[in-house]
Amino acid sequence: MTDVHDKVTRSYNMSRIKSKNTKPELLVRKFLFSKGYRFKLHDKNLQGKPDIVLPKYKTVIFVNGCFWHGHNGCKYFVIPKTNTDWWLNKIKRNKQLDIENFLKLTRSGLENFIYF
Repeated sequence: MTDVHDKVTRSYNMSRIKSKNTKPELLVRKFLFSKGYRFKLHDKNLQGKPDIVLPKYKTVIFVNGCFWHGHNGCKYFVIPKTNTDWWLNKIKRNKQLDIENFLKLTRSGLENFIYF
């Protein structure tokens, strides 16, 4: 099946997808801040650049999109009808990277991981 958009439209749509400061991430940050937690954002020194880092508690929080990380059983994860093989490989690789990042962060001494 071919794409329902031309290349220019598809490129524009994809460029609008944010990787930082998404609405779900902002909600989690607002909640944590209101409860008195202080945190660092997108720490480049940590594997996988966690969205939120609570150094005092040795905790990292990843706010992962349902589509990009293929959350099983989630109503927001839908396999695309166009370019399906490419997308399935992309999502599979994202899941592999999540596991690799978890293992490396565990070895670095972090104790708590939260995934949304």
